[in-house]
Amino acid sequence: MTSLDLSDPVRLTAQLVDIASESGHESHIADQLEEALRAVAHLDVRRDGNAIVARTESGRPTRVIIAGHLDTVPIRNNVPSRRESREGADVIVGRGSVDMKGGDAVLAHVAATVSRPRHDVTWIFYDHEEVAAALNGLGRLARHHPGWLEGDLAILGEPTSGRIEGGCNGTLRVIAHFSGVAAHSARAWLGDNAIHKMAPVIDRIAAFGTPTVMVDGLEYRESLSVVAVSGGSAGNVIPDSATMTLNYRFAPSTTGEEAIQVVRSLFEGSDASLEIDDLAEGARPGLDSSLAQEFVAASRARDGDEVGSLPEGIDEVAPKYGWTDVARFSGLGIPALNFGPGDSLLAHTVDEHVPVSEISRCASVLRRWLTGPEENEEHT
Repeated sequence: MTSLDLSDPVRLTAQLVDIASESGHESHIADQLEEALRAVAHLDVRRDGNAIVARTESGRPTRVIIAGHLDTVPIRNNVPSRRESREGADVIVGRGSVDMKGGDAVLAHVAATVSRPRHDVTWIFYDHEEVAAALNGLGRLARHHPGWLEGDLAILGEPTSGRIEGGCNGTLRVIAHFSGVAAHSARAWLGDNAIHKMAPVIDRIAAFGTPTVMVDGLEYRESLSVVAVSGGSAGNVIPDSATMTLNYRFAPSTTGEEAIQVVRSLFEGSDASLEIDDLAEGARPGLDSSLAQEFVAASRARDGDEVGSLPEGIDEVAPKYGWTDVARFSGLGIPALNFGPGDSLLAHTVDEHVPVSEISRCASVLRRWLTGPEENEEHT
């Protein structure tokens, strides 16, 4: 294929979508991106597996990390990309256009075209984000090269429709095992129905609702849901075992251990045994960081700046409800934000598509932040 065009984030988005990079098969896209970035004189490019790290080394007193993942969920007849009009908007359609090759294109474009950023920048493009956490390329970089992840603020190019989303909720998945006594269903009184034992717990979980928790000025919405139930062996047998899986999305002001205690309290009076199947801490918004405040200011629209404007009715800064890798940076003591083109509700859908205007806007905002408005005007 032709070389990646780092000068145009819109064209680059299409090029990246056209390179298949399902999780575990990122080597080709990593090779192409590494080659393109190594041709940029002001970047020091490094590689670990299929993770590419490009750094500026200008001796600035502050360093920011701007990262995105290269992998996608499986392709479903939605590669190569195509460009079309949707309700009057120009969009790029294709697997990964939203999650998150539009964001990657913005990052690679700004990395290549901003040669003198006001903060030193570590640009990271990593593998294995869409699969098991143990395989995550960002986690691998933290283990192999912790110094590469040193910084004062991190921005993750996850799809946010071009607005800033601070931090993220934590997530806890618990499997509850209920036991009973088997019996013929015609003589149910001789048994102990394991499925029936779930009923009071399910009622408590349903009553939990979706409370709002204020964290550092942002309102995070929590949710606690039963996501799977199994049990029973035959239509005429009282079940002697059953399992329930529940997922708790908890506000970043709550620790993982506190989240576990919340779930345990719902099982009081039950003889169920609980298995912690997955736990990931959340990340606070990080908006008290001076660098984060500077970035928020750069994202604000200026008079007459259509590229820099957010669509009417969209808040400038919002919470991130789903878990993202900003939590990895938060765990390292680095405040972290989500910011990228694309509607997260379209991520992983067959009809993934990202508006061209959002790609351009995100590139404009990052450039404005890293260079100041004067140089930004020359590139819009």
